[in-house]
Amino acid sequence: MGTVYTSLTLSNARDAELKPVQVRALVDTGTMYLSIPEHVAIQLRLEPLHQREVTLANGNRHLCPYVGPIRVQFEDRACFTGALILGDEVLMGAIPMEDIDLVVTPLTRSITVNPQSPNIPSSLAKSGSV
Repeated sequence: MGTVYTSLTLSNARDAELKPVQVRALVDTGTMYLSIPEHVAIQLRLEPLHQREVTLANGNRHLCPYVGPIRVQFEDRACFTGALILGDEVLMGAIPMEDIDLVVTPLTRSITVNPQSPNIPSSLAKSGSV
């Protein structure tokens, strides 16, 4: 399929006074979390909440700061999530993609809103009664 990148707007969910940051993000459905480089965390004034141990693609384990909440916006959809401070570029994993209801389009190497729910994000949930 190749590499997929997208544009995101990231903001500090606790500080509406700070301007959002526009970023180019690598989309990786094989990872779970949003990862941001340290300079993005500094721009958004995000303080570490705690540490997380992550296993990198090469199998090595690494301890890294976990920050949040971050508001992630793609077009007219958004979610709130935490992020790992890791790497030198923004990496969008499966959790924010599922939360915003985005899908990868392999032919164009892009992401888009789920065509089955074009107006409102959709998700699966289980309930005892509705």
